[in-house]
Amino acid sequence: MQLSDKSRQRIAPWAAVVILVLIWEATVRLLDVPEFIFPSAWATAQALVTYAGPIGMHSWQTFWTTMVGFGIGVAVGLLLGFIIGSSKFLYHACYPLLVGFNAIPKVAFVPILVVWFGIGSVPAILTAFLICFFPIVVNVATGLATLEPEMEDVLRVLGAKRLDVLLKVGMPRSLPYFFASLKVAITLAFVGTVVSETVASNQGIGYLMMSAGSQMRMGLVFAGLIVISAMAMVMYELFAVLEKRMTGWAHRGQR
Repeated sequence: MQLSDKSRQRIAPWAAVVILVLIWEATVRLLDVPEFIFPSAWATAQALVTYAGPIGMHSWQTFWTTMVGFGIGVAVGLLLGFIIGSSKFLYHACYPLLVGFNAIPKVAFVPILVVWFGIGSVPAILTAFLICFFPIVVNVATGLATLEPEMEDVLRVLGAKRLDVLLKVGMPRSLPYFFASLKVAITLAFVGTVVSETVASNQGIGYLMMSAGSQMRMGLVFAGLIVISAMAMVMYELFAVLEKRMTGWAHRGQR
């Protein structure tokens, strides 16, 4: 029985995961790597089962913290992207500042946030926000700034104001850019949360991994890595589905 192209595309990611796990397990066993240095896939799976309770609790903390920071990032990114993209002057004036800000390692902000807000969820939320809003701002601003002059001229002749052009044409046209930025931003948000949790929190997957690492329980550390990856992949796929449903018109020529 021959599989269709769609079926092969659906199976391919799972097949890749299985192959990767098999290579992982075989490499550790053949090279006889000590578990406290690099645990096998089986040892990692055992840690996932054994510590399912603590992993679930800390995963929920990381997830909702990331979602709050990501939500703030989306709101601020959309607003700034709209403001910057609506004016060529603001676009050229603010873009270098955004690039310079994004070049600063966000882990450098964590000690400052701890001094301001103390140890807990707030520094993790703000770190997730700081690391994820940049791609949203840039993509939305680029989508608006690259609106075809001919289209804008036609709409102006028909009586449309600048704000009407931006809201009714510019924003819909920027949706593919926006959803592309969401898929990048959500993965970065998880990175920001976990980085902050390893430094300035007493809960969350980052804290769990640091505690496990200090006790040489590397199976639990790798279990935390897998959980973070799984959460990020689920959210990425969610936005990919939303992108296909809401911006199908932008991809119709690729089918």
